[in-house]
Amino acid sequence: MPSSLIKSSLIPSSFRGLPSVVWTIFAGTIVNRLGYLVTPFLVFFLAARGVTGAETSYVLGALGAGNLLGPAVGGVLADRIGRRATMLIGLVGASAAQGALFLAPGVWTMAAAALLISAAGSTVSPAAYALLADAVDSDRRRRAYALFGWGVNIGTAVAGVLGGYLAARGYWLLFVVDAGSMLAYALVVAVRLRDPKTGAAEAKDQAPGSGGGKDGIGYGVVLRDRLALLLLPLFGVQLFVYSLTEVALPLAVHDSGLSPAVYGAMAAVNAVLVVALQPFVTGRLAGFPQLAVQAAGSTLIAAGVALTGLADGVVGYTVSVVVWSLGEVVVAGIAAGVVANLAPAHARGRYQGAFSWTWGLARFAALTLGVAAYTTLGPSVLWWTALVAGIAAAAGTVALTARVNARAAHELAA
Repeated sequence: MPSSLIKSSLIPSSFRGLPSVVWTIFAGTIVNRLGYLVTPFLVFFLAARGVTGAETSYVLGALGAGNLLGPAVGGVLADRIGRRATMLIGLVGASAAQGALFLAPGVWTMAAAALLISAAGSTVSPAAYALLADAVDSDRRRRAYALFGWGVNIGTAVAGVLGGYLAARGYWLLFVVDAGSMLAYALVVAVRLRDPKTGAAEAKDQAPGSGGGKDGIGYGVVLRDRLALLLLPLFGVQLFVYSLTEVALPLAVHDSGLSPAVYGAMAAVNAVLVVALQPFVTGRLAGFPQLAVQAAGSTLIAAGVALTGLADGVVGYTVSVVVWSLGEVVVAGIAAGVVANLAPAHARGRYQGAFSWTWGLARFAALTLGVAAYTTLGPSVLWWTALVAGIAAAAGTVALTARVNARAAHELAA
């Protein structure tokens, strides 16, 4: 059998027909996420270096702050200097920051390095998202973004096992593998990817003094888009609810008197479900209205998170994880695809930067407001709030369907 047919037979049907750019980013993302080792084990590394609990919060806070800075910068750079150059700056910068964190002599230098790691690393996503939007038409963007998310989950699932193995043999191995995987992805980007004619090239024509359009290179183009300003907060609420699975779930497991191994098992259940079901579900739901599917999946996530409040044992937590994992599979790729379809070609990087910033803000809010609500107001308040907020945001998303479809048709015609 010819090698091309063998390769085709290994590709899930829902992802066939996507261009090589998409598959290159998918492969590079898996390599990069295989090295996503330092952040999950950062608390243990800091403890081994004698950092106190209060000092650890400074480092983790800096890590979260970088996730707010990086996407905003990455979106502008992607439109200004190009997708490829932005990805290279982010990957090489984050790799260097990993070394700086390992060698940092004190808490404040550790915090500065952590800020650089997350800021540089999170500049990559807006550029990658914009490059995916450049490479495929609007009808295939959801599949392209779902494939990207599938690569993230494949790499993360393997990294979870690899990280525990390496940490037991020395934390320095985590840093070496993490930095090395970023450099490997940078090499893939440098060799395999090129900026298309659209996107960054058009942005230069729009830049001040070029005689081009009026949008300039800042985020004014997004801030003047009323539809984007309605959608992004709705997506942000949904992402906040989803982020509680990373933040509040371990707290609930701990308070139930269960061991950390139970939380590890729940993470494994999520990873297995997403990796196994993503290609099948993406293909089956491709013909349905995207925002209706997004709303349904977001409701599942909210229901699964709320079920955490009813769980008091392994079975209960497993049920909750299965429910929100199914929701995660359903929504994969939709929000990023919708945002890409709203954006004019010359501003795709900034629109994806705004979306990635919304993602970072949602996760930061879960780490701060979510934990504060859990510890001060009580777990039940957080679970009920997540359920109501998730359902309300899903309903608001569906209500914008007609406007989103009209905009997408306009952008396609243009």
